[in-house]
Amino acid sequence: MTTYDEDVSLSDLTTTADEVRRSVESVIEGKPEVVRLSLTVLLAEGHLLIEDVPGVGKTMLAKALARSIDCSVRRIQFTPDLLPSDITGVSVYDQQRHEFEFKPGAIFSQVVIGDEINRASPKTQSALLESLEERQVTIDGHTYPLPEPFLVVATQNPVEMEGTYPLPEAQRDRFMARISIGYPSPAAELEMLDVHGGTSPLDDLQPVAHAHEILKLMEAVRGVHVSGAVRRYAVELVAATRGHPDLRLGASPRATLHLLRAARAGAALGGRQFALPDDVQALAVPVLAHRLLPTAQAQLHRRGAEQIVTEILQRTPVPSASARGAGATGTSAAASGPDHGRQPPRGV
Repeated sequence: MTTYDEDVSLSDLTTTADEVRRSVESVIEGKPEVVRLSLTVLLAEGHLLIEDVPGVGKTMLAKALARSIDCSVRRIQFTPDLLPSDITGVSVYDQQRHEFEFKPGAIFSQVVIGDEINRASPKTQSALLESLEERQVTIDGHTYPLPEPFLVVATQNPVEMEGTYPLPEAQRDRFMARISIGYPSPAAELEMLDVHGGTSPLDDLQPVAHAHEILKLMEAVRGVHVSGAVRRYAVELVAATRGHPDLRLGASPRATLHLLRAARAGAALGGRQFALPDDVQALAVPVLAHRLLPTAQAQLHRRGAEQIVTEILQRTPVPSASARGAGATGTSAAASGPDHGRQPPRGV
């Protein structure tokens, strides 16, 4: 486990991130892009929404990420009878002291796993709104800060499945990214049977990073430089979703902020102190698609939000090579390995 006595360098960041990545990948077989995106959201100080059919490892991914970092972990099983106070907490009157005492709910943890979040009622789902955005809870006029780092990893089943309630737009918008794990390849599934056929893969998982280390990594990510050209590129991508003929709801300004924060984290994981348009491109679909609402006509023609974002990426002009950085290529930087030797170009 890496320890820190001074400010975190990019080499420290990539070393620790690689340790966490390998830890999670020891549980989630054959899905490196899913694990990388999970790390990106963590370091970008966002929250992650995992949507897929039952049995593909949604909760397993959330638990593996939580156990790989030495943080307090709570799990909330969302059900139709779950109450908002079960999540946020409640003030209880102490008859001996003649005053109200606050009893914290399950949200008061550094890593919160919200399992099957869309099986709870909309009223209960809305209890997360303040926590996701402001990292605090207000009960009876009193505000209680949540611990740091604070990460919510929520899982949900597709809305077409019985017994689910679609997440409100305001809540979806507070999740930085949405991912789908998908079925493993036959080779990965065979390896899963060989390695984990008799025991849970989580049994042997040990933390590889402390909470204070994660906070230092987050601080390092905040220092990643984003040029004006890259900022404008992100704004143009998000603006293209508003007023799009196939969308009845485009992405919000919060989506632009999340996209740039995720791009910073993607650049840092690539070993760079500056973000490129490639980082924005690689993260546009998982960061933007879950916030968009296609029109009925688009759904009739099976045009989903992911496809629309991909088309917007293809149509939006990419900043010139000077904004990309010396030696950059069109290959997705967020999907590449560390690149410690590159320096930001002049004026970036």
